[in-house]
Parts: sequence; structure tokens; C-alpha cells
Amino acid sequence: MKNAVCYALVLSFALASAAVASGPAARSLHADDVVLTTADGSEYTEAMLDSILAEYPKSVRNAAKRIGMVWHGQQRYMSFEQLAAYCAPVLWFSPDEPLLSGAEGEEIRQPTFFPFEEAVDRPVAYYRVRTVLTDPFFDTEEDALQVVDPDKRTTEIDLYQAAGIDLDFFFFYPSEEGLGAHKYDVESVQMKLVVIKTKKHPELGYWITCQKVTAKAHGILWYDNNLEVDRYTRFPIHVMVEEGKHASCTDKNADGHYSPGYDVNLRVNDAWGVRDVMATGSLYSGGFQAWMAKPRHKVHRVFPPLPEDSHLRDDFSVDGVYAKGNAIYELRPFPPKAEGIAYDPALERFVDKGDENWPEVEDFDGSKKFEQWAETEDFLKSISFAFRYDGDPGVSFAFPLLVVKSVSDPIGGGWLVNRIYFKDHGLRDFSYNMLYTTSASRWIDAYFAFGWEWDDDGTHTTTHTMTETGIKMRFIMGATPLGFLSKLTDFWGVRLGVKNLGIWDWEHIGYVVEVGAGVW
Repeated sequence: MKNAVCYALVLSFALASAAVASGPAARSLHADDVVLTTADGSEYTEAMLDSILAEYPKSVRNAAKRIGMVWHGQQRYMSFEQLAAYCAPVLWFSPDEPLLSGAEGEEIRQPTFFPFEEAVDRPVAYYRVRTVLTDPFFDTEEDALQVVDPDKRTTEIDLYQAAGIDLDFFFFYPSEEGLGAHKYDVESVQMKLVVIKTKKHPELGYWITCQKVTAKAHGILWYDNNLEVDRYTRFPIHVMVEEGKHASCTDKNADGHYSPGYDVNLRVNDAWGVRDVMATGSLYSGGFQAWMAKPRHKVHRVFPPLPEDSHLRDDFSVDGVYAKGNAIYELRPFPPKAEGIAYDPALERFVDKGDENWPEVEDFDGSKKFEQWAETEDFLKSISFAFRYDGDPGVSFAFPLLVVKSVSDPIGGGWLVNRIYFKDHGLRDFSYNMLYTTSASRWIDAYFAFGWEWDDDGTHTTTHTMTETGIKMRFIMGATPLGFLSKLTDFWGVRLGVKNLGIWDWEHIGYVVEVGAGVW
């Protein structure tokens, strides 16, 4: 048994290493392309920036080449309020959004302010600077945060020390309609920002680029609409707001249409997209289909308050007027939850968004930690366990192929995971297999598994090759009487399959049932 377990783990790590080695190549511009022009008119090509920024990880050098750049200048200190204004998204509503009540252009007043805050006659959005990652290479005697403001408006970030920033935006709506309708609704968009500068070339100043945008959907990690920014991403990033339900979805090229694999390019099979049909009260929890989303019209865009010196304003100005004919929202820091609870206890789950002592300031000690920050993943959301029965009772565990990182099929968009199970008397029989499933979040999916089973009859152990195929059904427990189970995992499910020992012969075939927690 011990040898079998060791063999399985060695195989898992070997396959994981192969997956990393065969990963997609980084995007690159032509070496002689001008990718940065400084305030004095100096031009820098890709090759020049590669040489200047040689001490940075490759992903940072790519980010420096004006890909996802939201700001560039000589200003060393930037307030939370300024940072949010330079990075904030454009919100794009469905023409049939119930809360608009037919409003268009400058008449739109959504999203709005929390009911316990000062009322204003314009839309309102909220920001939170969740994390500031500092680089010891640029360490100084000063703190990374200056002029600390309890209201979190004028607190300044020292861009000389900062390497990465997690910036979140929140949007409050008075209600949500459709299936599971309720009073109050808060949705969010998260951005990972990279701050770039160099000691050897201070004339380059500082520039802030957006590396990744995560538009949250219905509070479930696997439904996130993730966009890894590339040169075709248009800023300020446009975010489509789902009709009635208000889930957020990135619109990479700002065309008002959702294109899976383009507007969302990570976890595409699981991404929620934008499903305007949910407002009808019908449940659609399979994969996204084009008929689920309605085209957006420009009169239903709500713009951020871009600062006057933002290079992004020109693309959205008419006759010198920024966002002409459209509403512009006000930006505020996300409020303390105590204020919301005091106003109405029902607001608690909408205003409780984690640590209120933001931002967390932490150092990174090398490029590896920076990469880990850039690719943060909730490992616990990727573990599954279940009761298993295939003629003998047992337990099953599934976990990411790279143990702490999930691996997606680059062609079909499905997932490869490790699975082990123990069964029979004293759980003496053991199996390691690799399982492929077409998604991690659809309510029903096909799966296929291939591996080995070690059968211990008490006197000796027999090794069999095993295959298994069937369907996996998933259920969200949050809105049911068993909602407390969702604190452990978003999904619970049932697997129904057929297992065979051997490859060419069908002599040891039987049914399999698994019932348990987790996406796999």
C-alpha cells in the first residue's frame, strides 16, 4: 500500500512538471516597436525596456510595454482616491435593466449610494485598496503609506516602494430581481495592478499597469469572469452588468457583446459570462449560450471620474467633453460595516467584505512570490471529498493536478485533476487516477478517469489498470435549508459512473456512485 501511494504521488508531480513546461508562451511585441513615450518626448522600444528592466520578472517586463497601462508620470506619491479614479471601470447596463426604469445617458442613477450614507443625485461606486505589495529592492526609510487618512481618501502610496496593488471596486443596488430576488445587492470587480520604475533610469518615472481583471458573479469563485490583460484590452475597462442580478462581466474590447474566450480568457468553461435572462426568474446553470446576453447600447454606459490628465480620456471624449451624454459616477471608499449594520441588520452580508483595516502592506522577497501574488488561487475551493460505493464502501478525494494549482485543458477548457480513493475492509484497497471533467461549475458534466487500483485481499496485493466514465451533477446549497453547508464549499454533488478494471477486456465492470462536497 505505501509503495502504491508513493508511486501515485511521484506520477502526479511528474505530470504537473510536464504541464508547466508545455504552458503557453508569453506574448511579445516586435523589438523595434515604440511602447513608451515619456513626458519629455523620449521614445523607448520593446528591446530598450527589456534591457532597462532586466531585474524584473518577464511578466512585469511585458506589463511595462504599455500593455494595460492606466497611468504614467513622475508623481511618486498617489492617494487612494487618485488611484481609484485612474483605474475605475465603465459600467454597461442592459437596456432592460429594471432599476434604470427606462433612464438613459445622464439620467441614469445606478449603481447608487448605501442608504446609510449621504445622498447625491448621481451614480456612486466604492473602492478598496486591499493589498500593497512592496519591493525590498526599492526600500527606503519611509513607510509605504504616507499621510494616512482614517477616511481612506487622501492616504498616499509611495510608488517607489510599491510593486503590486490589489484594487477592488464595489457597486450597491437597492434590490436584485429574478430567481432568488432579495432586497439590497452588492457586486464587485477586482484588479491586479503592477507598479513599475527603475533606479538606473529615473527619467522613465512611474507607470501603473493592470495585469488582470476579475469581475465577480454571484459570489462563487468558479463563476468569476477573469480577464488576463493583453495589448487588445481597452481601458478604462468596460464591465457589463447583468440585467436584474447585477453580476459583473469584463468586456475586453468595449463592443457591448460578450464573447467567451475573448472577453473572459481564464477558466472559460466555468465563467458565468453575463446572463440577462436570469432576471426572468428562470435557472440557467449550464454553460453560457449567446442567447443569454443582450447587446449593450452606448446610452446605458456609466463612466468613472477619470482625472483630467488621464491619457484614457481622449478615446471617450466628444468635442473635448469627456463621457458626453453619459452619467459619471462618484467614487467613495468602501464604508465600515458597523454603519451598515446599525442602519439595517439585513445589510450585514452586503457590507462585510473582510478586513476593514485595509490595505495590508507586505513585502515580496523575489520574483517567485510576485508570480504567486499575480496568480492567487483559493486552494481550499479546489478540494473535493465524497462517500464512494462501487460494490465496496469507501471514500474519495480529488485535488488539483499541481496539488496547489488547478490545470486547465488549453484546447477544450476542461480540467485535469488528481483523484484517490480508499475502499473495502479497513479502507485497504487504494486507487490513484487522473480525472478529466469539462468544467468545475456546471450543474451536469461528463467525466473520464484513468489510473490504477491496488486490491488488497489480506494476503497479497493485485494491481489493476482502471477506467471510469460517467456524469457529475452539482448543486449550490446556499439558497436551500442546508445553506450552512456552503460555508465549507460552494458546491455539493453526485457522481454516477461506470468503472472497469482492465483496458481491453470488459470482465470487471460495475456502477459507481459518489456523494460529497466540492467541484470535482
